[in-house]
Amino acid sequence: MSHPDPRQAPTLLVDTLKNFATLMQTEVHLAKAEMAENISRAAVGIAMLVVAVILALTGLNVLAGALVAYLATTGLSAGTSALVVGGGVLLIAVILVFVGKSRLTASALEPTRTLHNLQRDATTVKGATDV
Repeated sequence: MSHPDPRQAPTLLVDTLKNFATLMQTEVHLAKAEMAENISRAAVGIAMLVVAVILALTGLNVLAGALVAYLATTGLSAGTSALVVGGGVLLIAVILVFVGKSRLTASALEPTRTLHNLQRDATTVKGATDV
């Protein structure tokens, strides 16, 4: 069995440091890409919340109109139809609020791939140093 030449140690150290620097740069690029993706998901969630608020206001307006129409008449046709429309709009608004809110949770915005890669890298480096 041959022993490694001690004169190669500086070269091995430089190669190791270069590889480590490349690995860190790759991880930073991955983290940036993942955060950009998460920011766009958050933007979609915020847009859904804005649409939900607009629909809720519209629904409340229709429901108010329905109540006025219902009270103004003794029949149910105009008021009941306005209540159905207002209730449907509010139902859509509630669904959009829950979908938008789910896109804004901390766990949905967490850079999971980057964290997984960093844990894997740490394990690999630890395994390499336990020679």
